[in-house]
Amino acid sequence: MVRIGNVTLNRSIVAAIGEVNSAKRAKELGADILELRIDLLEVDARQALQDIKKTGLPVIITNRMKQEGGNWGGSEDDRIGTLNSLLPMADAVDIELCAKDRDRVVKKARDTGKTVIISTHDFHRTPDNDAMKCIISDSFAKGADIAKLAVMPNSLEDVLRLFDVTLHAKGAVCTIAMGETGRHSRVIAPVYGSVMTYGYVEGPTAPGQLRVDELKQLLRFL
Repeated sequence: MVRIGNVTLNRSIVAAIGEVNSAKRAKELGADILELRIDLLEVDARQALQDIKKTGLPVIITNRMKQEGGNWGGSEDDRIGTLNSLLPMADAVDIELCAKDRDRVVKKARDTGKTVIISTHDFHRTPDNDAMKCIISDSFAKGADIAKLAVMPNSLEDVLRLFDVTLHAKGAVCTIAMGETGRHSRVIAPVYGSVMTYGYVEGPTAPGQLRVDELKQLLRFL
């Protein structure tokens, strides 16, 4: 089983936050892990990370590029440099499969004993099954402990195909069908083997997200 900090991943709920004040509320709502979205912060990232670690929850650091739905406005060198400088303080890092300096982040994570999430986001479609399997396999080949794949379904059949890929994945995966059509996947994908799911605290950071406490209640019911 894969761990992030002291949490063994099993239908774990990650609260995606872009401000420090959301961390305590995320814990109250039932989050298992925090994802600090550096690209959404309006304060110093190092201080923000220090503050949210006071909750006692493990922290994933993410500095999402605009190409993959993020809000980072600086250079790519600065984006990667910021991630690497903060990695010793975090429990895990999320880096995009397509990032040109991905390997720098993976190496730093390995050197500091942190969990590596390699992610891919497609906001336009759901690739065919073979393509999705290749993305997941490539993520593991590049050093992922967890391969994260988020796609945009154009039909319920697309969501079902993602579940099938999730069920047969060889390794720890986090899979998400975004948008309204895929909204239920954030609860159902963990049933098919997705090791974690993402929720919001103050407002969604990705299309179709549910609030952390809603996810908690629904997963408990299932």
